[in-house]
Amino acid sequence: MTVITNIEDLRVLAKKRVPRMFYDYADSGSWTESTYRANESDFQKIKLRQRVAVNMENRSTATTMVGAEVKMPVAIAPTGLTGMQHADGEILAARAAQRFGIRFTLSTMSICSIEDVAAATRHPFWFQLYVMRDRDFIERLIDRARAAGCDALVLTLDLQVLGQRHKDLKNGLSAPPKLTAANILNMMTKPRWCLGMLGTRRRQFGNIVGHVKGVTDMANLAAWTAQQFDPRLNWGDVEWIRKRWGGRLILKGIQDVEDARLAVESGADALIVSNHGGRQLDGAVSSIEALPAIAAEVGSRIEVHMDGGIRSGQDVLKAWALGARGTYIGRAFLYALGALGEAGVTRALEIIHKELDLTMAFCGRTRLEDVDRGILVGGTFPT
Repeated sequence: MTVITNIEDLRVLAKKRVPRMFYDYADSGSWTESTYRANESDFQKIKLRQRVAVNMENRSTATTMVGAEVKMPVAIAPTGLTGMQHADGEILAARAAQRFGIRFTLSTMSICSIEDVAAATRHPFWFQLYVMRDRDFIERLIDRARAAGCDALVLTLDLQVLGQRHKDLKNGLSAPPKLTAANILNMMTKPRWCLGMLGTRRRQFGNIVGHVKGVTDMANLAAWTAQQFDPRLNWGDVEWIRKRWGGRLILKGIQDVEDARLAVESGADALIVSNHGGRQLDGAVSSIEALPAIAAEVGSRIEVHMDGGIRSGQDVLKAWALGARGTYIGRAFLYALGALGEAGVTRALEIIHKELDLTMAFCGRTRLEDVDRGILVGGTFPT
């Protein structure tokens, strides 16, 4: 068996094992994909200062994210269609996160439902909410998340309209997949994936089908979702959701300092500097490029997190040094899930944690609390 040493190894294996339409769904961005690529490549421009003759014993990467104790400042990001990368994908990823000691975030557009994940885990997880026109459905989702023991709500703000993703259109993306000749031929080359899907009943959007009036199958769902993402979303809606939820609230999709100030004024507990993985506005700056200014402006008043482009523990450390007090992995865990299921997600977390720990030591630090811009080479990082 291939020795897995980094996230790229998992990506290559996932590409072999996951049907093309679902692999491409994870591994793509909108339009030219320039922002998607910049999210990852901009991390590589940042250089680290190596220090020597420093006591490196008793290191710790432990911290908290919105009050939750975590083994490292990483959470699993909310991603749609996770259960199409691997059968029961959300459950498997949540279990891996639970055992490792970090938080898992379940997407509104997940295959496994809130109740599925809650029944399969004993550890609190976070729930990500999209704002849709059907406010009764939103209220029921919030109630279901609370009943399931979710201890934070992640409200996504950057999907009022949908960015065009060329590969999804060309592949005819759907869940479950449409049985076209091309899809059947491609799935025939993925026997491991097919066997997994035959062994599960979870093949549709579990948080939606059966929970929305009139939506009982995929035909109904397609018509419903086409008109549901609400382009009228505003800060008044954020206030309504904050009060309706009544718990810890994280706002996802902040890229601008002015929006960060409004996030603080909204009373949220944290914000996530994010461009939706480069899947919405192509041509936007990378998340790591946007992070320092936002952290400098509001970091003393709200917990600042970031996602986008993280493929290693070094990326996590660089984000922390530039002001993030939490990070999220999306594609990194999706590759791992598609490659090796639950064991793959565990392996991805082990890889990221080990690299974070060793890189912190090489930079002469033993605790995250002592990590700041001093570990970075001047002139190589955004300000």
